[in-house]
Amino acid sequence: MTELLCQSDAYLKEFDATVTAINGDQVALDRTAFYPRGGGQPSDQGEVVVVGESYRVIEIKKQAGEVWHKLDRVANFAIGASAHGAIDWDRRHKLMRTHTALHILCGMMWRDYGVSVTGGDMEPLSARMDFELERMSADFAHDVEEKVNVEIAAARDVRVKILPRDEAFAIPDLIRTKINLLPPDIQKVRTVEIVGLDLQADGGTHVANTREVGRIKVVGHESKGKINKRLRIAVE
Repeated sequence: MTELLCQSDAYLKEFDATVTAINGDQVALDRTAFYPRGGGQPSDQGEVVVVGESYRVIEIKKQAGEVWHKLDRVANFAIGASAHGAIDWDRRHKLMRTHTALHILCGMMWRDYGVSVTGGDMEPLSARMDFELERMSADFAHDVEEKVNVEIAAARDVRVKILPRDEAFAIPDLIRTKINLLPPDIQKVRTVEIVGLDLQADGGTHVANTREVGRIKVVGHESKGKINKRLRIAVE
């Protein structure tokens, strides 16, 4: 099983590891700082150097406890080889800023309007989030933008913890999505807290303080159903 270093340190840019499995152009490592796609957050990209040869890492996915790194060509090394990985930090930091912006949006919408998230997705510096809302308007979207930027400017710390499942689920409103997406066999739950605003279960990477997000702009809003409305944001 791969140790996910990014779960405890989102700012780790490089790491050393050992190759544990190979499947053509995909390799698994005993530990990795690369984030595998999940929870609406795209996977990291970057490079690994194995036996003096550099490979571009173009996609990361998690499967049965292993994290598979898809390379730009078939691996020319053996299981047990030492590897040095380096993530594309510019891309990662943009995703961290974007993901934290979505949590600020989610936290504000829950606090001020009491609505659940029904879906979401992101790319570096752009994202969308769907809410259980009956109405949407340009004025409402403008108010949302202003409120989110106030929370960003408040310079709130962002804290990550890993808790036993029972302890985590004793926290009121830990799951902010309309549907609980956490499988019942997960016994440890990772939580992300934006101090004074939001606390929820989440597996993604985040900045350490909301001021790192910058400003957001609501660039679109639309209806996706009778009680399902979408907001699109850009991180500036």
